[in-house]
Amino acid sequence: MKTYIPVIGLEIHVELKTKSKMFCQCSADYFGAKPNMHVCPVCMGMPGALPVPNKTAILWMQMIGRALGCKLKKNSKFDRKHYSYPDLPKGYQISQYDEPFAVKGKVLITSPYLKGGAKEFHITRVHMEEDTAKLIHEGTNTLVDFNRSSVPLVEIVTEPDFSDADDVKTFLEELQVIVRYLGVSDADMEKGSMRLEPNISVRVAESSKLKDESNNSTFTLPKYKVEVKNINSFKFVKAAIEYEVKRQIEILEKGELPKQETRGYDDIKGGTYSQRSKEEAQDYRYFPEPDIPPFEFSDEYISRIEKSLPTLPSTRLAYFISSYGLKEIDAFILTRDKKLADYFEMVLSNEKMKNAGQAVANIIINKKIATTFSVSEFITQFLELTKPIMTDTVLLDATVKAVIHANEKAVTEYTNGKVSVIMFLVGQVMKGMKGKADPSTARKALEEKIKAKS
Repeated sequence: MKTYIPVIGLEIHVELKTKSKMFCQCSADYFGAKPNMHVCPVCMGMPGALPVPNKTAILWMQMIGRALGCKLKKNSKFDRKHYSYPDLPKGYQISQYDEPFAVKGKVLITSPYLKGGAKEFHITRVHMEEDTAKLIHEGTNTLVDFNRSSVPLVEIVTEPDFSDADDVKTFLEELQVIVRYLGVSDADMEKGSMRLEPNISVRVAESSKLKDESNNSTFTLPKYKVEVKNINSFKFVKAAIEYEVKRQIEILEKGELPKQETRGYDDIKGGTYSQRSKEEAQDYRYFPEPDIPPFEFSDEYISRIEKSLPTLPSTRLAYFISSYGLKEIDAFILTRDKKLADYFEMVLSNEKMKNAGQAVANIIINKKIATTFSVSEFITQFLELTKPIMTDTVLLDATVKAVIHANEKAVTEYTNGKVSVIMFLVGQVMKGMKGKADPSTARKALEEKIKAKS
């Protein structure tokens, strides 16, 4: 059997949490609302209704683009993307084609879950469009809810940099954290505000054609690709990729070429299924949106966006390691949630907590003190929890002797080089002391007694 390498690119849709929709004044907060309550002639696609762009949505989209290392274009425009589907009342979607707001980005991700610890992934473009209506299937009937129609939607398109489903999952998790740090979307997949669409194909490994370029390789792309639409979980996107790679390899092994198509993912059966043949750009008959003039942004405007970005999670992770002496995994856990990371730093800013970074991280991560407390209350509880334990040395001496006598086999294993056994013995001493001893003191006493005995 030949060696096959997956070629995976991603399209990610993120709904912005603006107050109003992309091209009208209807509320964009549609989740849980009764069907067709947040609608007007614009988002219903009525003849003669004119779109007016949401300034905040465009700004937030540009913030996402810049956070992903993209160049923000000074000139941009909206286009009409034509296709016929019940969730699109106008018969076209206002999107962007050849002049998106942000292009050519790259993201360096540092994660303990990435092979090698860090990888760079490239972003093709980040553009703005409107969301579609939602179809509700009831038996043989299909109903249309237009509450979601024209909600601001950001599409992020990556280069086909991925050859591993685990890397895809790690990248998407990091992207979700970045978007949440920016405060422009909840990126809640259960509510549909972040939707994942991998483009998957498989190529035969040809080492002579590879040219390594910092985690990326140039090679001839396969002559087909399969897009799996609207996946709403990191677990499912990983499963869909793994299923598709296996399915496509089986087809290639028969000497056939997989069909270029759009597929769905069935999380019950755990596989993908065909939906329709995959469209090309020309099928959408793009042309410039005539009702919205082109955009021109000044250097000053673009500079303000760059300066407005918060410290992003990867930068903060490195800072937590270097400034607070945290283990990488602990710094990673803390920086996944901006509010948690902010709370951690507020605690550490108190003079009493100087050099207590790792101890505070341990307590927060293990939830020994709730982060719902005020910072001052957290510090009070922390100092109480970590104050030195006064040890009764006479009782400790007697307990250590008793533990050594009762656990001769474990003591022998320790003296023969099985160092990890000491933790079992320390546990026995702590049990005998009913917690009224400092573990490090108990260990020291044990080691001294065992050494003297041998």
